[in-house]
Amino acid sequence: MADRVRLDTWLVERGYFSSRQQAQRAILAGEVFLNGVRAEKAGTWVSGDPVVHIQAKSAFVSRGGEKLQGALQAFPIQVQGRICLDAGISTGGFTDCLLRRGAQRVYGVDVGYGQLAWSLRTDPRVILKERTNLRYLQPADLYGTEVPTPNWPDLAVVDLSFISLTKVLDPLWKLLRSPREALLLVKPQFEAGRGQVGKRGVVRDPAVHARVLQTVMQAAVARGWQVQGYTWSPITGPAGNIEYWLWLAEGEGIPLPDLGALQQMSEQARAALHP
Repeated sequence: MADRVRLDTWLVERGYFSSRQQAQRAILAGEVFLNGVRAEKAGTWVSGDPVVHIQAKSAFVSRGGEKLQGALQAFPIQVQGRICLDAGISTGGFTDCLLRRGAQRVYGVDVGYGQLAWSLRTDPRVILKERTNLRYLQPADLYGTEVPTPNWPDLAVVDLSFISLTKVLDPLWKLLRSPREALLLVKPQFEAGRGQVGKRGVVRDPAVHARVLQTVMQAAVARGWQVQGYTWSPITGPAGNIEYWLWLAEGEGIPLPDLGALQQMSEQARAALHP
């Protein structure tokens, strides 16, 4: 090992994580401490033998599992025995949560490669399709047929970055069989306009959050989805970004909230998460 190496590389070489991507996520999540100080950058140079502390790990392979668990506790969604689609599987936190809750099988799709935890990569219940953009994915590419069968998923969980959810509502619909159901993690930093995103990619204005949520809801309804529920996630994203859960399904839904109600929810989330 060289005299100086990047922190993410050092953590992998010392066996703290199985890949640089996992190390980078832990650093961004504030879980890595270097000589008693929280590490902020994966590219921090490390030399010698610093004292490294990793905060208690999640019960799941990543914090995403805790996020999804919170949503499944907030909404009456049954997972037991269902075939699911994990859009943006990444390390596999959502998939881990689904399997622990009794999912029969999970199809995992991700634009990246090599990020999924080994325990899930080798699990026969997980069918993985990497280097794949959900926006352009066709059912035949994933299931071998364009005609829905009982072996298709009817529940999707979605955690995507650097793309608006409005661009994947149609492909998501086509990748599920009826009665469709989906849980979307709405990240304002990837939905708002560039001028509305502040330093470090953080969106702080509750009014912007409200408009983002309304836009995604309206786009979903236009595609045939109906809003069943929505709430904020008690676990923030990178740099403290507040994120939201949107529960969609076929059939009857709730009336769409107005901007005032959405902004009030955003303000409540901000008061709770950033007092």
